[in-house]
Amino acid sequence: MEKRTRAIIYLVITAILWSLGGILIKSVKWNPVAIAGARSAISSLVILAYIRKPKFTWSSDQILAAIFYAGTVILFVSANKLTTAANAILLQYGAPVYVAILGSIILKEKTTISDWITIAVVIFGMFLFFLDELQPGNLFGNIVAILSGVAFALYIIFMRKQKDESPIESTLLGNILTAIIGLPFMLNSSPTGSSWIGIVLLGTVQLGLSYILYSIAIKEVTALEAILIPIIEPILNPIWVFLAMGEAPGRWAFIGGVIILASVTLRYSIPAIRKTRERYM
Repeated sequence: MEKRTRAIIYLVITAILWSLGGILIKSVKWNPVAIAGARSAISSLVILAYIRKPKFTWSSDQILAAIFYAGTVILFVSANKLTTAANAILLQYGAPVYVAILGSIILKEKTTISDWITIAVVIFGMFLFFLDELQPGNLFGNIVAILSGVAFALYIIFMRKQKDESPIESTLLGNILTAIIGLPFMLNSSPTGSSWIGIVLLGTVQLGLSYILYSIAIKEVTALEAILIPIIEPILNPIWVFLAMGEAPGRWAFIGGVIILASVTLRYSIPAIRKTRERYM
């Protein structure tokens, strides 16, 4: 299998694993920042077990990626406390726009017309997806959600800058930093016995395994692809909620989800099909 094709498959699997976060977090009765810290602590152990001997170069790219990773996680948790969950997710996923702009400046990766069209269609689909849930919300909370999206975009860019190195160490450092920040909240209270199952799954599968796959994939795709392909994550969240709790998504959510899936699928499947045809012609 070509490295690029495998990378795209890894990104899809990553999105599926990320999407489990919503239902798992709901199962944990604990302070949100404590949850973020605990799952990052567990994720650190999973990633460390995978790489065994981390290569800490302490380069600016490695450190910045780690800082922006921690910023993404903490700002997103905070946004969920300060504004509605729908607002937090929608505003964070303005990240493709930031990646398209900053990626062309920092990484010199060209953003094509097809990319901009895909970004526009995806954002429109995201708006429809959350149409029934959008509310004015808290202005400060909305700003924090936007900053979470900016941090996410910069994390991806500085991970991509390490494509010829080993970017996973940045994620390890980011998880350690998040765990340290969440430590006071973890010591202030403790979760119930059943909540530990959700915390362990969050740290191992939802965060640890997903970011191992993500760190491998980002070496073979552009920064924009690394944010556009996993954008299917938000639309998978209500599917798990529906399967677990029977809460069916609304009509607009269904239409928006179809638009997002179709636009991302077409954007990356059509060039792959063309390339395959050219190879065998």
